[in-house]
Parts: sequence; C-alpha cells; structure tokens
Amino acid sequence: MNLKGIVPRTWRRLKRVLLVLIVAQFVYIVILKWVNPPITLTMISSWFSLWGTDKKFHKTWVSYDEISQHAKLAVIASEDQLFPDHDGFDYKSIEKAMKHNQSSKKIRGASTISQQVAKNVFLWQGRSWIRKGLEVYFTFMIEKIWGKQRILEMYLNVAQTGDGIFGVEAASREYYGKSAAMLNREEAAMIAACLPNPVKYTVNPPARITAWRQRKILVQMRNLAPDLDIMELVTGRK
Repeated sequence: MNLKGIVPRTWRRLKRVLLVLIVAQFVYIVILKWVNPPITLTMISSWFSLWGTDKKFHKTWVSYDEISQHAKLAVIASEDQLFPDHDGFDYKSIEKAMKHNQSSKKIRGASTISQQVAKNVFLWQGRSWIRKGLEVYFTFMIEKIWGKQRILEMYLNVAQTGDGIFGVEAASREYYGKSAAMLNREEAAMIAACLPNPVKYTVNPPARITAWRQRKILVQMRNLAPDLDIMELVTGRK
C-alpha cells in the first residue's frame, strides 16, 4: 500500500467535498431569500417527540403581509429590541451574558432574532462551540443576503410557539381560533411571551410566568412603537 499516494488523493477528495458543501450552503441561503424552508431540524425533533402521544404537530407558513403588525412588534419587544439597528449581534448583551455565566450556574443567553433564525433554520439545538461558530456564520450571511424583513418573516414562521406548534399562524389557530393576521395586541404579546420556553410557558391556559411576561411585553410594545409603524421600525423607511 502506497501511503504517499493515498494521502494526497484523500486530501484532494476532501477539498472537493468541502468546496461542494460551501457552494451548496451558499446557494441554499440565497434560495431561502425567496423560497420557504419545508422543515427544520428542530421541527423534526419535535415531531418525533410527539410520536405515540395524543398531541399533534402544527406548522403553517404565512407571508409577512399575512401576519398582524402586533405580532411583529411583540416578538421584537420580547426577544430583540435592537433588531432594527444591529448587524445580527447584540455585543453588549453578549458581553453581559458572558460575565453572568462565569459566576452563575444558570446560563443566560444573548441571542438576537437573527441568531435564533440562523440556529432554527440551518442548525440543531444545543450548546457547543461548533454549533455556535456555525451560528455566527449563518447569522452574518442572512443579515447580508436576506435583510431584516425576511429574517423577521422567517422567525415568525419557524419559532416554536408551543408543544409541537411552530410559527405564529399555527399558534394563533390553535390558541385563538383565528389567523395570525387577526391577532390583537394582547394575543400577540401572549404568544411572544411563550418564546423562551414554549413547552413550559403555556399560552392556553396561560402559565403564571407567561401572563407575567405578557404584561411586560405590552409595556415594551407601547414604548417601542406607540403608533405601530412596524415597517419604519424594521426597515427605517417612513
């Protein structure tokens, strides 16, 4: 066996595979600027977790214009108030979270909406340096290629909003029997309130912590956009 010949051939093949993967993921990112992802790893995991139970998997995609302005504002107020202004990362929050996590057993996150979308659409759940590094890469790419409106639309459709429930449309139908376009301020805030832990922070009936978070979110919604001009808030357009 000629090891001197095998090693270079293996390296050349590995480089070709890596090149194909790099090109493929870039093309996939570009495609998703206009095409909706059929499913995510988180959804698949949730679907398997419901296997053998009486619970059903719910997922319905709706376009940006078919989502209540209240819902868009509520998730920004709840999850990422600097979303219109940052480049995908909230560096001050990241620094605060790192300092907190060094001295506390309770881990605090600092993920922006963009980072959550990158994780939910392209990656898996969990805490590892490899996954976090990939999350940084995909966050940078979607900020550059998709833009804020598409990122927010994607978030409102892929975020888990209950046990086996994904997206604001599925949540609105399940909890309130109406489309996401018809959500009022209080309903939108209640759905947004469940996002940190959608299985534990139940919406219907509302857990105590969900109701508490809803009240806080409603205050922040009024502070952020009292006139509900969400397009100006997200894109800077007037």
